[in-house]
Amino acid sequence: MMLSDPWSPPALAPAHPPRIPRPVPVERVNSPRIAALSAAPEKAADFWRSVETESAPLIEPSDGDPGHAIVTFLWRGAQSTRAVLVLPSELADPRDLSGNLMARIPGTDIWHWSVRMRTDWRATYTLCVDDGQRQGPRQGPGPDHHQWLRAQHRRDPLNPRSFPRRWGGEPLSVVSLPDAPGAPSHWEARSGVPRGEVSVHTMRSANLRNWRRVWAYTPAGYQDLADLPVLVLLDGDMWQPQLGVSTLLDNLIADGRLPPLVALLPDSLDDDVRWDELTCDGRFTGFLVRELLPWAAQRWPLTTDPARTILAGQGLGGLTAAHTALSSPGRFGNALVQSGSFWWPAGTDAEWLTDRIENSARRPVRFRISAGTQEWMLLPANRRLRDVLRARGYDVDYREINAGHDYLPWRDELAAGLVHLLAQ
Repeated sequence: MMLSDPWSPPALAPAHPPRIPRPVPVERVNSPRIAALSAAPEKAADFWRSVETESAPLIEPSDGDPGHAIVTFLWRGAQSTRAVLVLPSELADPRDLSGNLMARIPGTDIWHWSVRMRTDWRATYTLCVDDGQRQGPRQGPGPDHHQWLRAQHRRDPLNPRSFPRRWGGEPLSVVSLPDAPGAPSHWEARSGVPRGEVSVHTMRSANLRNWRRVWAYTPAGYQDLADLPVLVLLDGDMWQPQLGVSTLLDNLIADGRLPPLVALLPDSLDDDVRWDELTCDGRFTGFLVRELLPWAAQRWPLTTDPARTILAGQGLGGLTAAHTALSSPGRFGNALVQSGSFWWPAGTDAEWLTDRIENSARRPVRFRISAGTQEWMLLPANRRLRDVLRARGYDVDYREINAGHDYLPWRDELAAGLVHLLAQ
């Protein structure tokens, strides 16, 4: 991309925001069940038997407020346990983790941490445990110890529900309150549903000078179809091998909520490459527009209509989806943006892409944008983007969901966004 191109970003940009605002404080509360146990610690064994039946975390009513619940995370400690940290998605201040430390009921092995949350909350979380078996900071409890503790993450053994972790590793645990939106069953294979084909290819990019895998989804019976809509979904190495997005597409097509489509899912390779490529990089835009789509069109009957072509991404991928569609509206007419990192390149003081949009003529691109109410870093930037797009006359469907920066709620919002942009 030429430097004179109005969508060419600054030549140099920090890899991470240099200024990080404080998150909204978590509303810590007292659990009635924990309070009762504190008064009768001899009932700890009975309590653990009930947890085995219910599973963790515990969900209790919140003082007659049907829109909220008390959520209590638990750990069954040993004599050597020194500290337990709870890290639900976005419900922590990374500079001061003390507010996320569990407390122990004296005389018991019960460690606990309770918050009051809206009943439509769904999130992944991890527990970080200092079990006295690993060498930590010598000075004991304090900021250094808390940061060391943060790296000791593990799955909640009291909770059977799990979710894949980005870039691999031990799975995350899942908390889902009764009114959480979405239909998780869309992600489960159903008998009688025609299944599309998933193939894996290796591409060399002349623009990026690297090799990457691309997962391709083709719908059942595509050989007899023509002019198929196209979805390009970034971070394909997470969405297909880990999350199985092909099952979602099978189900939505079978239910008549989506037309048969082809999905292309490029690999992000690793975290460093992702930071380089998914920050308004014209070379990556060239890969998508001049390499990936033409390569796919030689193999499958794809549409060339930008109004039926979607680019979707999360975080930096959301930033890239918006930037690529705006810089190449003749190929991508729809941007499905989830938790877009529109603070780039320098935090809330320099939202480059939003500034560019504000000072440019409207382009023929539709937007579906969503962000989590707990995403304290990027929510203000997403709201400003929404306002600027609407002021410039763009078609924008904007949603805020009770969630953090998390693939678990992104799954359901992805389904809703695809239906919104491509419904027959």
